[in-house]
Amino acid sequence: MLTILKEIFTWWNQQTLGTRIQTFFFGKFVGEDHLGNKYYKSKSGRRWVIYNGEIEASKIPNEWYSWMHFTNNNIENTHNIKKYNWQKEHLPNQTGTQNSYHPKKNKNAVKKKYNSWQN
Repeated sequence: MLTILKEIFTWWNQQTLGTRIQTFFFGKFVGEDHLGNKYYKSKSGRRWVIYNGEIEASKIPNEWYSWMHFTNNNIENTHNIKKYNWQKEHLPNQTGTQNSYHPKKNKNAVKKKYNSWQN
């Protein structure tokens, strides 16, 4: 019951009730990425994603990003791309958290070699 109420009144936790209905009636399942996000398209060509967990646009991997934005390349046809050992895993958006970047908190920041103007 709580899940249904969340779908009706919130959009940031999961899909809304309208998205669930649209996906059921008009969506054709295209695939799923390694994060558990599911990708759908309609007969009219509209494409959308149902996120696994919290909704955040940066959770779409590169290979699916090109598909979502109608970019034609080889990645679109093969959604299983080899990852190299130097590639980092996805890191969610850190804005508003303790891990967010701020120049005064960065201990590795380069110190100024000049003095600013004083009023």
